[in-house]
Amino acid sequence: MERTLSIVKPDGVSKNLIGEVIKRFEENGLKVVGLKMISMDKKEAEGFYAVHRGKPFFESLTTFMSSGPSVVMVLEGEGAISKTRELMGATDPKQAKEGTLRCQFATNIERNVVHGSDGPETAAFEIGYFFNALEIFSP
Repeated sequence: MERTLSIVKPDGVSKNLIGEVIKRFEENGLKVVGLKMISMDKKEAEGFYAVHRGKPFFESLTTFMSSGPSVVMVLEGEGAISKTRELMGATDPKQAKEGTLRCQFATNIERNVVHGSDGPETAAFEIGYFFNALEIFSP
């Protein structure tokens, strides 16, 4: 079983999409094994997105991610990383396939409702950034 991290970003929370996002994941065979609402400050957002430091969008992304509450979750299942990314759709909602979360709900490339880990190493870092072992449960 593979684990991944997903975030309902501040725009998804403000649009009342928490339940919809979780429902889509669960309907597609993913189990929520860790879940909490957080509010990142700017430094926490910068730490989480440190891999993007120096890129043109880093400042606006970290400002956006620290603008309101987010819901972070650990998902578990067969091919959890690829399945989550498929359900989210392309980062740019204009390129996201019909029926994906980003195609349906995103405003733009930054305010795109959800985040998901892009690989096993990233997932391990991202899960550890928000969760300790006592906060993750196996079904």
